[in-house]
Amino acid sequence: MTTRGVLYVHSAPRAMCPHVEWAVGSVLGVRVGLDWIRQPAAPGTWRSEFSWQGKVGTASKLASALRGWDMLRFEVTAEPCPTAEGERYSSTPALGIFHAVTGMHGDILVPEDRLRAALARSVRGESDLEAEVSKLLGKPWDDELEPFRYAGEGAPVRWLHQVV
Repeated sequence: MTTRGVLYVHSAPRAMCPHVEWAVGSVLGVRVGLDWIRQPAAPGTWRSEFSWQGKVGTASKLASALRGWDMLRFEVTAEPCPTAEGERYSSTPALGIFHAVTGMHGDILVPEDRLRAALARSVRGESDLEAEVSKLLGKPWDDELEPFRYAGEGAPVRWLHQVV
């Protein structure tokens, strides 16, 4: 079964761009040439978007190939398909990687055991429930990546497929 998704490289130093292309190509098994544009949110860095199609699990392989690279901000999404839910990976140098399962409408699906654990930590006074839920939904990653998501004038527009 195949799925499709998008890799968003929100910011990468110029010297890292060919390495990103090589890593993505290694996962997909084809030579990849990304269209890079300047990232105005972080002068001296570049951004790119790449639509991909592959086997279920490709999003996790792409995220694994790119995780831990200093100064690289990215997101990988995979659409749901008949045999698997969708996925979203977000990564920043400061926060590391975030993974969420997404439903057919793009909503983040939080497993009940993770909700129970968050509630238990809150009840024991180890953390605040609102902060726990915020992390489960990836809000810290969204907050850090939001300035990078808008690439400025001339950025490509990516139309999402309509879900009915």
